[in-house]
Amino acid sequence: MESGYVTTPFGRRPMSLGMLASQQLAETIEPGMKRSKWKLFRAICEARPALGVTDRALTVLDALLTFYPDDEISEEKGLIVFPSNAQLSLRARGMTPATLRRHLAVLVEAGLILRKDSPNGKRYARRDRAGAVGEAFGFSVAPLLARAAEIESLAAQTVTDRELLRVTRERLTLCRRDISKLIMTALEEEISGDWEGISAMFRTLLARIPRVATAEDLAPLLDEMGLLRAEIVNMLERRIKTQKIDANESQIEHHKQNS
Repeated sequence: MESGYVTTPFGRRPMSLGMLASQQLAETIEPGMKRSKWKLFRAICEARPALGVTDRALTVLDALLTFYPDDEISEEKGLIVFPSNAQLSLRARGMTPATLRRHLAVLVEAGLILRKDSPNGKRYARRDRAGAVGEAFGFSVAPLLARAAEIESLAAQTVTDRELLRVTRERLTLCRRDISKLIMTALEEEISGDWEGISAMFRTLLARIPRVATAEDLAPLLDEMGLLRAEIVNMLERRIKTQKIDANESQIEHHKQNS
């Protein structure tokens, strides 16, 4: 993009500081920078929550990228795609014009694409005699290239967070199972202890587990359950030691009687 160049929306669509910031960011693309459009799209899908876009907006972005003429996005190949709403709707699985406009606005607000509107609001490109695209009006994917490193980092962090959540959930599930079965064992073996109080504490911890949680939400609960499990195990181990002592004393007494 031209340094210092600002483009405003056609018609009644307002300009915003966010749009201006996206345009300024698009000017920071390093010379020679390029990215596979589909690898970058997959990274955007991974980082979707952090980027603040909906799955339907991603459907529109997917459709837009099919109009980009090369597999790699680069300034050298141009950064503007200019499909009509009818063409875009077809590739967006028949999305209605109103829905299409709404999700395009989401992509613009999220700073993933820019509008470069023509004087009459139409999308088109001027070509030279050789057929090469000169100036084009439509949607710029420059922000995708400018934010590529950020998007890839967000995607990697999302994958890491998801794996951490999976591991934390697994550990929590195992801890819950252990506590439940250890309490049952204690009750069946009639081991002395405040098992009613321990069971109530366990139920309280279970009630605190949110339906939708992050690893950070579950970590304190896992720690508390781990402490509760350790306490129960200690109580059971003390009983085992007591049984061993009683058994040894019984054997000694039996030996004395036989002597």
